[in-house]
Amino acid sequence: MGIGGSIFLIALGAIFAFALHVDLGWLDLSVVGWVLMLAGVVGLIMTAWFWRGRRRAVVTTAPAPRVPVQRDRVVEEYREVRRPSGPVV
Repeated sequence: MGIGGSIFLIALGAIFAFALHVDLGWLDLSVVGWVLMLAGVVGLIMTAWFWRGRRRAVVTTAPAPRVPVQRDRVVEEYREVRRPSGPVV
């Protein structure tokens, strides 16, 4: 659900439980509000519990230092030969 969804359910439940005074006859909005707030709190606790597992410290080892390798120096020569651009005979 996430933190945002949990806070939204808590706020919506509080509005239903404390701010609305509507009589629907067959549905008590106060009870619906308390259920929504409870679902939001449970979702918030579950999200915090799952995020707690992700924040573990990662231990890494440093890579071995690189040792420079000396090699014989090889000089490559690039030569380009151009032919005249005339008709081929």
